[in-house]
Amino acid sequence: MSWTVAELLPHDHPMILLDRLLDWSPEGQVTAQVTIGPETPFLDPGKGVPAHVGLEWMAQCCGLYAGLKSKSQGGPIRMGFLLGTRRFKSSQAWFAEGDCLTVAVSLILLEEGMAVFDCRIRQADDTEVASAQLTLYQPEDAGGVLSTSSMA
Repeated sequence: MSWTVAELLPHDHPMILLDRLLDWSPEGQVTAQVTIGPETPFLDPGKGVPAHVGLEWMAQCCGLYAGLKSKSQGGPIRMGFLLGTRRFKSSQAWFAEGDCLTVAVSLILLEEGMAVFDCRIRQADDTEVASAQLTLYQPEDAGGVLSTSSMA
């Protein structure tokens, strides 16, 4: 089973921010990679990518888990929602162009579509540069959640 990031997320380019899936386990560990280059979304030339974009890298890595779990069971890729972030820390304000970063997430809790993940971003030398705990929700029918008729 080897799928690309684009096959596992409900995003379209250019909003697929991770470059490749490195590893995963059915128990909820996923590792992905992003290399910051001239075409990287949110790159500010001369500065890099703002550290807060790391939250979306983390969220997409969590989305990879949902996609991998669904694909491995023959199911479809479904939309999910980032509900909250706790304890986001970054040792730097910017990730530099040329950085090759590893994004790793570990499932802490999964119950009725709600998930909590411990998330880490590490540089190539294994130095941790950012961390957070993310809470996400993946409903059975995201279209129903987003429809205007359900907001009435």
